[in-house]
Amino acid sequence: MFKSYEKANNGAGALVFGMALTVYLLTLEPTVSFWDCGEFMASANKLLVPHPPGAPMFLLLGRLASMLAFGNGARAAVLMNGVSALSSAFTVLFLFWTITMLARKLVLRTSEKPDARNLEPSSSQILLILGAGLVGALAFTFSDSFWFNAVEAEVYALSSLGTAVVVWLMLKWETRADEVDSDKWLILIAYIIGLSIGVHLLNLLALPALGLLYYFRKTAQPTARGGLLTLGISAVLVLTILVGIIPGLPSLAGDFEVFFVNSAGLPFNSGVVIFLLVVVAVIGAGFRYAVRTRRQVLHMALLSLVFILIGYSSYLIVPIRSSFNPALDENNPDEVLSFVSYLKREQYGQRPLLYGPQFTAQPTDQKEGAPRYERHPDASGHDRYIVAERRLETTYRDEDNTLLPRLYSARPEHVRAYSSWVGTQPEQKPTMAQNLTFLLTYQMGHMYWRYFLWNFVGRQSDIQQAGVLWPTASTNGLPQDLATNKARNNFYALPLLLGLLGLSFQLKRDGRSALVVGLLFLLTGLAIVLYLNQPPTEPRERDYTFAGSFYAFAIWIGLGVLGLHELLRTLLRQERLRVAAVLLLALVVPGLMATQGWDDHNRSDRYVALDWARNMLTGLAPNAILITYADNDTFPLWYAQNVENVRPDVRVAVLSYLNTDWYVDQMKQKINASPPLPLSLEHKHYTQGTNDYLPYVANPAVTALNVKEFLGLVRQNSPLLQVQTQSGKPLLSYPTTQFYLDVDTAAVRRMGIIPRARRKQLVARMRWQANKEALEKNTLVILDLLASNNWQRPLYMSTSIPQQDYAGLENYMQLEGLSYRILPAQNPNPQPREVGVVAKDMLHDSLMRRFSYRNLDQPGVYYDEPIRRTLGLYREQFVRLSQAYLNDGETAKAREVINHCFRVLPDNSVAYDYNSADFVAQLVQLGETRRAHQLHDLLTNRAEQSLAYYSTHHPGLFEREIGVNILTLQHLYQAAADTNDQVRAARIAGLFEQYYPRS
Repeated sequence: MFKSYEKANNGAGALVFGMALTVYLLTLEPTVSFWDCGEFMASANKLLVPHPPGAPMFLLLGRLASMLAFGNGARAAVLMNGVSALSSAFTVLFLFWTITMLARKLVLRTSEKPDARNLEPSSSQILLILGAGLVGALAFTFSDSFWFNAVEAEVYALSSLGTAVVVWLMLKWETRADEVDSDKWLILIAYIIGLSIGVHLLNLLALPALGLLYYFRKTAQPTARGGLLTLGISAVLVLTILVGIIPGLPSLAGDFEVFFVNSAGLPFNSGVVIFLLVVVAVIGAGFRYAVRTRRQVLHMALLSLVFILIGYSSYLIVPIRSSFNPALDENNPDEVLSFVSYLKREQYGQRPLLYGPQFTAQPTDQKEGAPRYERHPDASGHDRYIVAERRLETTYRDEDNTLLPRLYSARPEHVRAYSSWVGTQPEQKPTMAQNLTFLLTYQMGHMYWRYFLWNFVGRQSDIQQAGVLWPTASTNGLPQDLATNKARNNFYALPLLLGLLGLSFQLKRDGRSALVVGLLFLLTGLAIVLYLNQPPTEPRERDYTFAGSFYAFAIWIGLGVLGLHELLRTLLRQERLRVAAVLLLALVVPGLMATQGWDDHNRSDRYVALDWARNMLTGLAPNAILITYADNDTFPLWYAQNVENVRPDVRVAVLSYLNTDWYVDQMKQKINASPPLPLSLEHKHYTQGTNDYLPYVANPAVTALNVKEFLGLVRQNSPLLQVQTQSGKPLLSYPTTQFYLDVDTAAVRRMGIIPRARRKQLVARMRWQANKEALEKNTLVILDLLASNNWQRPLYMSTSIPQQDYAGLENYMQLEGLSYRILPAQNPNPQPREVGVVAKDMLHDSLMRRFSYRNLDQPGVYYDEPIRRTLGLYREQFVRLSQAYLNDGETAKAREVINHCFRVLPDNSVAYDYNSADFVAQLVQLGETRRAHQLHDLLTNRAEQSLAYYSTHHPGLFEREIGVNILTLQHLYQAAADTNDQVRAARIAGLFEQYYPRS
C-alpha cells in the first residue's frame, strides 16, 4: 500500500498543512480586528514601534507581507492576517510530524526491540501512525484558542510556530544523534530560539523539555538524579537567556555608554560601540580557546550563543526605527538606555513573584533606586547623560511580606474580587492558606484549567468568565443570549478523553517521552500561571497565552489513536479492519470540533473594527485632535491611518499615554499629515517624575483659576503652587476645583465653528469644575490644549471615554458622531445621564449617510461579546439623535432615525441592549405603542431571565452582566414611568426588589 514511510509521512503532512491553511484562509478576518491587532498591523506596515517589548520579527514578516500589496491598504491587511494563517498552518504541519515521530516509536517499540528508530513500519502501521498525526494535528487546528489566533494579525500564531519547530527539530536530532554532524540540529534550534525571542518569550519555556530529551538520548542509564540535574541546568539556561541575554546585554551596554560618555568624555553611542567590540572579542577568544584545547562542549555552547544572538538581533530595528521618530513610537527607545527600559516593560510595573507584599501592606518608606538617564549636552556642548529621575522603590514591613504573594493588588476592585474568591477582609492580612487557595482556584483553576477545558471539553458562551460546557449540559433555564450563543460549543469531552488515553498509552510504552511531553505541557501551562501572577480581574480572556500547553496536549490526542487501537485489539482481530475502525472513530473528534467551532471562529465577513475606525474618523472636522481612551477605540484608528491612509490629518491622542513624557513629546511632532499639537509646556515640565499628578490642596482665598495663568505658574514651578511631601520633594498642586478660560468670541464667530442653532450659547468665559482629587498629567495636557490652541484646531474626545475622565468639560461638548467636540458654547439644559449637546445636522449626516455598518445586519456573521458591547455606542448615538428631534417636534426625522437604527443593527444579529430600551418612550411618543410594548416586554423578559440565571450561578463572577441587566431594567422603568405605563413599571419594580433589593 505504501512504498515508503518517509514519502507517505511527507505527503500526509502536506495534506494536513493544506487542510489547515484552507480552513484558516476561509475563516480569516478580511481586515483589522479589535485589541492589539490594529497596533501590530500599523506597526508592521510602516515598521513603527509598538508597545513594549515589541515583536520585531513578527513586524518584519508583516512588513514583507504588506509590501506584496503594492500600496493597497485593504490587501495589505489580508496579507498581514495571512501571516498568522500561514504560521498556524505550518505549526499544524510540524505538530503532525512530531506526533508521527512519537507514534512511530510507540508502534514499533517492543520488549525485544525497544529502540525502533531504524525499523520500517508495515502498511497498516503506517496508516495507524499517519492517522494519529492527522487526528492530533486536526484537533489542534480546530481548538478554540489556537483557531482564534490563526485568523488575525497577532504574535501568538508565529510564537506557536517557533515552539513547534524547536520540538520537531529536537526529535529529529534524537533520531540522528549518533551521526557526526548531528550538532547542526542543535545549532539550528538555538537560531530558531533567537528568532522566536523577536516574536514572544513563550518559546523559551520549551527548553527544559528539550534538555530532558537530550539527557535521555545521550545517557545509557538515565537516573532521577541526572534528570533533576538536567532540569536544573535547563532552568539556568532559560534564566540566562531571559535575564542575562535579553535585557542583560543591553543593560551592560547601557552601563558602558554612561561610563564612556560621562567619565571618558566620548560622544554618544561610543560606549555601545566599545561594548560590542568587547563582546565580539570575548566570544572570539572563547572560540580560539575551545579549538586550541579541543573542548567540544564549549565550542558548541559558543556557537549556540552566537546563533541565538543572530536571531535576537531582529530587535535592532526597534532603536533604529525609533531614532527616525515614526508615527507610532511607544516609549521612544531610540538609544540604548531607553531601549533597556523598553525591553524590561518598565512602564507596566512589576508583580511580586516568589516573595513580596500583600494588598494590606502599608509602605514604610520610599527609597531612590536606579536612575533614569536622558541625553543632555552640557554648557560647553559636550555630550552627557543626566539623571532625569530616580525610580522610587517602596519598602514594607517584614511582616507584610510573604512567600508566594498571590493577593498583592490593593486596587479596590481587586480587593473586592479577592473577597469573592477566598473570603478575605479589606483590612485583614491574608493568610498563606488564602494565597494558596487563590492560586489553586482562580489562577490555576479559573485562568488555566477553565481555558484548557474550553478547548477539549466545551465552552458555555463568549461572555467573559464563561465556564466549561460539560457533556450533560442543557439549555433549560438559560437566558436566550446564552442558549443561542454561537460560542456555545460542546465537544462532549471527546478530545479530553482521547488525549488522556494517549497520555496513558505513552506512559505505558515510553515513559521517558511521556515525561518530555508532560514537561512541555506543564511549562507552557501552569508554569506560566505561576510566573504571570494574574490579578483577579482582566479586561478580556487570556486563553491565547496557553496555546503551547494545548499544543502539547494535542500530541496526546494524536497518540490516543494508538491507545484506541490497543483497546480494540480484542474486539477486532483483523489488523486492517481495526485500523480503519479506529481512524473512523478518532476522526469524529476533530470533525466535532470543526463543526462546533466554525460559526464562532469564522470572521470572513466581519468588517466591524475597520468600519468603527473609519466612522469615528469620518465624523471629525479637518485637522482635528481626537483624544481616545484605550485599546479598542485607538488601535483600529492607528490601522486606518497608517495602513489604509484614512484621515491622516487627524491627530489621535490616547488619554492614558498622555501621562508619559515620551508620548507628549510625540504629540509636539508632525505625524503623517497632522501638524504638531500647540502645547506651551516644555519637556522639563512633564518629564517622568515631574508633575505626574497635582494634588488638590484647597486655598479659600482662591475661588477660581484662570487656566492660562495656572499653566504659567506650572511652567515657572511657582512656589505659589508648591506643597511639601513626606519625601521632602515639593509637588505642584492646584488650590481650587473651579477653572475658567476666557474666550475671544469675535475670533470664534469668524471661524464659524459654532453651529447656527447654537450661536446664542457662545460664552465669553468657560467655567467648569475639576472632578478629581488630583490632576493627572493627561488632564494638564488637555488644559494646555484648551489654553494654547485658541480653537484653531478642532478638539474632540471619544464617546467611549468614561464621563469622569472628561476633565469636567461635559457642558461644553457637542456630539457630532462617535466623539464629542469641545466648543466654547455652553449646554443650556444639561441632563444627568447625557453629555453635551447634540449637533443634529452633523450627527444625522454621520449616522444616516456617512457611517458604514457593513454586515451588522447579517445574522450569520459572528460578533463576540466585547464587540457587541462596543456596538452599543452606535445605538446610544441613535437614541440621542432621535430624542433631539423629538424634543424639537421633528417626529418624521425621529422615526427615520429609529427605523434606520433597527435596520442596520437588528436584534437577530446584534441583540438589543440597554440603549435599545430608550427607544420605548420615543416609540410611544411617535404613536407606535404596540411596537414600543413589544420591545419593552422583550427586553424585560430577557433581563429577568438573565438575572435569574446569573444571580444563582457564581454572581461574583458575573457582576458586569448583573449590572448591565439592572441598568436595562432602570432604563425600562424610566420608559414605563415616562409613558405612564403603571403595569410595566410595577413589574420592573418587583424585579428590582427581587434582584437588587435596597439595603
